[in-house]
Amino acid sequence: MTPAAAVAAAGVALAVLSASTAGASTASRSAPAGVSTSAGIPKVTVRPVPLADRNPKLPDIVVVDAGGTITSTAADRISYLHYGPALPDGVRGVLKPLYPELGKVANVSVVRTDITGSSSQTSTENMYDLSRTVDAALALPGIDGVVVNSGTNVLEEDAYYLDLTVRSDKPVVISGSMHQSKTFTTDGATNMFSSIRLAASSKTTCYGTVMLMNDQFFAAREVTKTDGYRMDTFGGGNYGALGVVNEDHVRTMRAPARVMECGRTSWKTPFDLSKKKATDLPPVDIVSGYIGSSPAPIDALVAAGNKGIVTSGHGPGGISTAQSAAEAKAIKKGVLFVSATRTGGEGTYDDGTPGVIGAADLAPQKARILLQLGLTFSDKQERIRKWFTTIGDPEFDMSAFRR
Repeated sequence: MTPAAAVAAAGVALAVLSASTAGASTASRSAPAGVSTSAGIPKVTVRPVPLADRNPKLPDIVVVDAGGTITSTAADRISYLHYGPALPDGVRGVLKPLYPELGKVANVSVVRTDITGSSSQTSTENMYDLSRTVDAALALPGIDGVVVNSGTNVLEEDAYYLDLTVRSDKPVVISGSMHQSKTFTTDGATNMFSSIRLAASSKTTCYGTVMLMNDQFFAAREVTKTDGYRMDTFGGGNYGALGVVNEDHVRTMRAPARVMECGRTSWKTPFDLSKKKATDLPPVDIVSGYIGSSPAPIDALVAAGNKGIVTSGHGPGGISTAQSAAEAKAIKKGVLFVSATRTGGEGTYDDGTPGVIGAADLAPQKARILLQLGLTFSDKQERIRKWFTTIGDPEFDMSAFRR
């Protein structure tokens, strides 16, 4: 079967993620747009483009191209700190040289988006669009999993956003590269090959979104970038990797707690973006705590209308006396705070303090995502607190295995 025939046989509808979808980038990298709406909410459909003829004996994996270093070039083949133009064919330019070997692992098709993967350009609307696109791809008949490539500076945030919002329990793997394509040291090819191998294995079904780099994969909630340049920059904090992909050996050594709900409606989070517009997501910002930290950022955010603020405090989550006073005033105005730690480890445990939720070990940048989604789907602070102490701070409960 030819690639064109494979698309037709799949019955995939016309397209897509575009600039008309709630504020996406105006740089045109997607397929032609065709977005229908219901009550102002975009209905996103996608048409993946196959890279090769389909082998019916292999799983079908869609790669969602959200840009990043992996689709960039450098000033020359060794100057990976200096960026050149993007690959004209996006991630297809990384994947096509992987044949014929990749063709023995999965049937791979690609959906391009308008997202560049740049940390400075990525917006709430981009995250919304990306999640909706991943869900649309996973909903296609016969699709077994999705791999997403994006920028590594924001990869942990992309991963956690997808983990909280994607509705399908099929494998979702996100990856990227530290060095650009066409450099001597590029890591994009091996990261994409291993990510596709992992998704095709189905071993992370019900794991939610996992992030793979350097042949290790991590839980979206736990993974973090630890260095601006090193190839082994990503780690799982106190908990380490979930598993490894070494050639064709895919090993899952542990799992996120949500696998206990696999096959139940409770596996899905309440954050169904198909019921919201991107503009429904409110602004949520992070304020740092340090010696002599000023209350001005808190006062300014409250004056700007923020209903949620995350504090990234010292130790388990401490902020200055002046910040605490500003926080108390803001709470009286209905602002909800989340107390997170800047240490990268365990932080404030929630004790029910009115107006303040303890984030435990959830990183500030991820607490911001959960608070934003919480405020989008509820105006009740105690319900949002419950989401933080369950979805945001999951633990294994052996009673689940006795149901």
